[in-house]
Amino acid sequence: MNTRRLWFVLAIVMAVSFTVLGLMGREIYRQAPPIPERVVDASGAVLMTREDIQTGQLAWQSMGGQQNGSIWGHGGYVAPDWSADQLHREATTLLDIWGRRDHGAPYAALSGEAQASLKARLKAAFRTNTYDPETKTITVSLDRAEAMRQVKAHYVSLYSDSAELESLREQYAIKNAAVPDLGRREAIADYYWWSAWAAGTNRPDDTVTYTSNWPHEELIDNVPSSANVVWSVASVLLLIFGVGALVFWHARTKQEDHLKPPASDPLASLKPTPSMKATGKYFLTVIGLFLLQVGLGAVTAHYAVEGHEFYGIQISDIIPYAVTRTWHTQLAVFWIATAWLATGLYVAPLISGHEPKFQRLGVNVLWAALVFVVLGSMAGEWLGVQQVFDLNTNWWFGHQGWEYIDLGRFWQILLFVGLMLWLVLVSRALWPALKRPSESKPVLAVLFMSTIAIGLFYAASFMWGKHTHVSMVEYWRWWVVHLWVEGFFEVFATAVISLLLVNLGLVRAKTANVAVLFGTIVFLFGGVLGTAHHWYFSGTPVSVIAIGSVFSALEVVPLALIGAEAFENWRHTKAAPWVSTYKWPILFFVAVAFWNLLGAGVFGFMINPPISLYYIQGLNTTATHAHSALFGVYGMLGIGLLLFCFRGLARREAWSDKLLGWTFWLLNGGLAMMVFMSLLPVGVVQAFASIEHGYWYARSPEVIHSPLVETLVWMRVPGDIVFSLGAFTLAAFAARLLIGGRRPRQAVQEEPAPLPIAAE
Repeated sequence: MNTRRLWFVLAIVMAVSFTVLGLMGREIYRQAPPIPERVVDASGAVLMTREDIQTGQLAWQSMGGQQNGSIWGHGGYVAPDWSADQLHREATTLLDIWGRRDHGAPYAALSGEAQASLKARLKAAFRTNTYDPETKTITVSLDRAEAMRQVKAHYVSLYSDSAELESLREQYAIKNAAVPDLGRREAIADYYWWSAWAAGTNRPDDTVTYTSNWPHEELIDNVPSSANVVWSVASVLLLIFGVGALVFWHARTKQEDHLKPPASDPLASLKPTPSMKATGKYFLTVIGLFLLQVGLGAVTAHYAVEGHEFYGIQISDIIPYAVTRTWHTQLAVFWIATAWLATGLYVAPLISGHEPKFQRLGVNVLWAALVFVVLGSMAGEWLGVQQVFDLNTNWWFGHQGWEYIDLGRFWQILLFVGLMLWLVLVSRALWPALKRPSESKPVLAVLFMSTIAIGLFYAASFMWGKHTHVSMVEYWRWWVVHLWVEGFFEVFATAVISLLLVNLGLVRAKTANVAVLFGTIVFLFGGVLGTAHHWYFSGTPVSVIAIGSVFSALEVVPLALIGAEAFENWRHTKAAPWVSTYKWPILFFVAVAFWNLLGAGVFGFMINPPISLYYIQGLNTTATHAHSALFGVYGMLGIGLLLFCFRGLARREAWSDKLLGWTFWLLNGGLAMMVFMSLLPVGVVQAFASIEHGYWYARSPEVIHSPLVETLVWMRVPGDIVFSLGAFTLAAFAARLLIGGRRPRQAVQEEPAPLPIAAE
């Protein structure tokens, strides 16, 4: 296949995809639910103002935000979705007010005919849009205003230390006196009301709400829209067509003869440069952060059954759930990204055979900066959740409240500066290889461009401020999470793996060129616009559902041939006797293919069609996808890259295949046990509850703390133990290499030689 043609197709795909993505952002901004200047009742009394709602959003962020429950389905799983909870509480309170006044009994005690009459009245009261764009005012009835006051009092009490709601706080894993300041508590309740108003109010001149009728709430006829159903069917049809087309293309593509590998390991005699040696501390840091993340994961999972304690020990006042979950999710991104960044620093001089001046110093400075950002942001998040900061200081140094991007803006700036330094360090070391004629020039170019994208695309996290509309925050947040972490990092890793396999003589350079370019095109064709499946119900227009459903289906298409990729990677371990020394790094890449199919493919598509996500967004089905894809794909990939780099950094006599074998099977087995014994079954139970009774019910204590679900949560413990043992065997393996590295190294050549792919 002509690589020049592939470059042209890639350029078209990128240009069109980001143009459409930009146009979607404009429409989301234009059609986002309005934040009123004031909300008043029929008498003109002011119930809340725009400032109250915006302050409430900041106050909610400061206490953990999306780590403590969710808004519009995005966030944690133990506490409720506050928009759905507010909507249901306000609806039932208003029905009871009417029932007692008009029929002398609460709504639940009325006849079916009386209930139907009040329900029709409720639907009209909620779904009728009373926002006046001229005065920017929302007007509600006196009865609804009373219902709002009662629900507000509930939330104000919930975040205090009131005794009557202590049991509920424990079920939600919210510490007592989570928000000591009364003004902040009242503002949070106002923010919850506005998010529920948008979810229950029709768009102007439309029959669907600002959140496309999400969440499922039968009291006001919030049910799937016609667009939701139509585009869900379209996504399934497109998936079937795409898989068929890909299989046809694969069948007609000429298969090359297997490449005869070299007689010995081409990397055996290469001596690491000073900067390559300096990356060793990065990989040790990766393992340390991984161990910490695993420990925090166990504590976070346990909060689902003991909301204030850890096996009877009161810990919520010291390290509340919002903090442990923040650190658990953030450290996952930190350690995986660090593994990939360190791989770039290690591989760049290896490929080019060039050690730039002061490269080792730059690598060391970057490591120190990374440690400072990790520890500093973690401390800031703890102080933020503990309500030490004022809201402005918290936004800069504390907890921003947005899942996966929780660190304060100051720490974000430092992280971006670090990425720019990383970009400079990798580029200057890689540049000589790019200038030399090489068969692998296309793969090198993809590697270089993905390096630039990784450095620059984190800047999307600066596109929102303290008072940015939540719909736009979600738009930009998923640019970082989906495009930066899941997109360009994956392209970078694919190019690195291909270069390593070419260098080992296991893959032809021309084959790698076509595979990397074609894979990048297929992935980004669906992956860029597939980002939209995260925005279905975030106050976005219906067009987002159409685009997101179609292209998120295309994201799954290339996974249809993932089995062939896994087989090819496994076959490499049998290519020659010396390849057995790379057996476990390569098998981790095989595991990546397996979890890519299961976690990203099966479990990803399980939640991606609009009709599916309508009912199960933010349930443990999402956690099933997140664990199996984030660790199964990106975590396994990070460990595989780490082991490849360790192979060149450590004495081969200190290498232990036995420890790596234990690590491989314990991590994969433990992850499978977590998913199939706990996360997926809990998600299925919640899915039935959401479909039958409403989304609010699926996230309520009646379901979360039911005997069945709590038993299933406890069933996660065996998987956690097995997985943790895998993390410890990996640490033991690294310790063995570190101790073995202190002994005299066997003589090797003095100067590092460039890899064969960089030769003229």
